[in-house]
Amino acid sequence: MKKSIKTRIYNAQCIGNVEPIEYMIPYPSMRSLIEGQTIKFSNEILMEKLKITNHDFYSYVQQTSNWLDDLGIKPKSRLILPQLKYPQTEILIYGIWNLGASVVLPSNLSISQIKDKSDSQKLISSNINLFSKIKEYSKEYEPKYKPLLSDEAVLSFEKEAGVRLSHYNLLVNASGIQKALNLKSRTRIFCDIKELSTSWIVFQVILPIYSGCIYDNLKPEVSIGKSGHDYILRSDLQNLNTFSKNDISISIENTAALSIGGKPIHLSSYDIYKNKIIIKGHSVMMGYINNQTNEESFKDSGLTLSF
Repeated sequence: MKKSIKTRIYNAQCIGNVEPIEYMIPYPSMRSLIEGQTIKFSNEILMEKLKITNHDFYSYVQQTSNWLDDLGIKPKSRLILPQLKYPQTEILIYGIWNLGASVVLPSNLSISQIKDKSDSQKLISSNINLFSKIKEYSKEYEPKYKPLLSDEAVLSFEKEAGVRLSHYNLLVNASGIQKALNLKSRTRIFCDIKELSTSWIVFQVILPIYSGCIYDNLKPEVSIGKSGHDYILRSDLQNLNTFSKNDISISIENTAALSIGGKPIHLSSYDIYKNKIIIKGHSVMMGYINNQTNEESFKDSGLTLSF
């Protein structure tokens, strides 16, 4: 008897004897991530260019959540993400997560196409100055809902079928990258990655905070991007066995990173065949919003992607 799609997705997220409900990260939520790192690195610089400290960033996020609450954004709703001036989009994302809602990455789809495919809202213009919008709001936010690690955090239309990622997907992927790169706190890091992508969210929005690093585009000790950087992002998974030690394989369905230097990141695994790759582990997505694509992709106890 064929297993349900829910069971097949769950099986794909298992790795060895470690099930995805055995959370392998130290934070129970995105909110606790920024709270914890603010306690550790309160007045230390997080974003070098604008001299934003961890405490400053945390305060901006709380103000943003209060502003979003005032706009009528509800927990578990989906908000189409606009591209704002750095670092406003980053702050907005955490504000959305802090409130308990999910961000939608539109990619090349129009707003009407996204609304046809999902129950998403576009309430924020890309022309706003977020700092101006939130300046009168309190720096303390009392959440009406505390999102779970299993809740949806991102819906990305980088794949037309719509990739759903949980808070845990994002955090465990960032954790795997940190371990593989051996990133130490206060390391200066720069990411040259297309905005409003899952790779950008993991490598630029989450990784510096998760690792206690400093985001510095002028004098980075570690740089990550498509070419000309210390670590190179590559999506040509069919060539994965030939990747160099500084190549990072990217799979949106595995949240962002799959391997670094040809070695799977922590809590991820893969097997390559002539015309497909089968991926397993905690970074495997919640699924597509397109159920037919789920049926085609989740089989053989893993996530199957064709080349």
